Amino acid sequence: MFENKTVLITGGTGTFGQGFTERILNKFSPRKVIIFSRDEMKQWEMEARFENDKLRFILGDVRDKDRLKRALNGVDILIHAAAMKIVPKAEYDPFECVKTNILGAMNVIDAALDCKVNKVVALSTDKASSPVNVYGATKLVSDKIFIAANSYRGAQATIFSVVRYGNVMGSRGSVLPLFDKLRNGKSMPVTDINMTRFMITLDQGMDLVETALKTAVGGEIFVRKVPSMKILDVAKAINPTAEIQIIGVRPGEKIHEQLISYDEAKYTYDFGEYFKIYSPYFLPKQDTIREQGGKSVGSDFSYSSDKNKDWMTTEELLSWVDLNLKH
Repeated sequence: MFENKTVLITGGTGTFGQGFTERILNKFSPRKVIIFSRDEMKQWEMEARFENDKLRFILGDVRDKDRLKRALNGVDILIHAAAMKIVPKAEYDPFECVKTNILGAMNVIDAALDCKVNKVVALSTDKASSPVNVYGATKLVSDKIFIAANSYRGAQATIFSVVRYGNVMGSRGSVLPLFDKLRNGKSMPVTDINMTRFMITLDQGMDLVETALKTAVGGEIFVRKVPSMKILDVAKAINPTAEIQIIGVRPGEKIHEQLISYDEAKYTYDFGEYFKIYSPYFLPKQDTIREQGGKSVGSDFSYSSDKNKDWMTTEELLSWVDLNLKH
């Protein structure tokens, strides 16, 4: 899939971008991997970390269509990971969130079509399902326009798909690094005693992107099956003797994550390790879906962190923390 291909990752200096870059360079033989982002210091640090002659860095912002078109010249595969994603910041500065997450997505689509990119995968979020905050609403719009982009390609071969998952365990802004820093403290902050979250690893997120690149025909949203855990249980696992301090839910924050809503269930199919949410405009024939191993989830289905059938144990969590976080 990546052999002798040129891959570009927008927002490529982030957690996903760095992890996926390492995976591509270690597992495959791409022609080039291009990191497109607006932070020159993060690019400088990433360049020093990898020291690979197949790695290229282009400074730019997804808000700048001309710069995107310049960067996408000759690119085969595009992974769109750039976004404004911190929920309280998006609530406070919604105009800026719209410019990056919606207008930026439109620029990415236009540039990808103009430059005849073969495959485009956009990273989404649980917050795009039944959104209650600005970030989630902008990512829902982004998802919709990436799926609709398949209508604009005409006879061109560009394929657009989306992958949707929650906060990656240990990523910047996630709760695990914060809790790990407080593992010897006297108290642990918890927003709500009932709050639950999906627990997805970076490897699982990257696997889902590879699945989308391999199997997408255009118009699908891929959702990985992952376990859930109560945030209260996460805090107690990392620091069992600490006093739990309830600090309240942040503006725009959900008590439970949702990856598939009841309204999306009609077009959702179970493929074993993951779900596919199809667009009604690009829905394959039922026989085709069945031949590929897909089974309808039923109209009364939803996929939320509180109603999940799979729950991560304390032992599994601590094993991951010990392997992945530096104390």
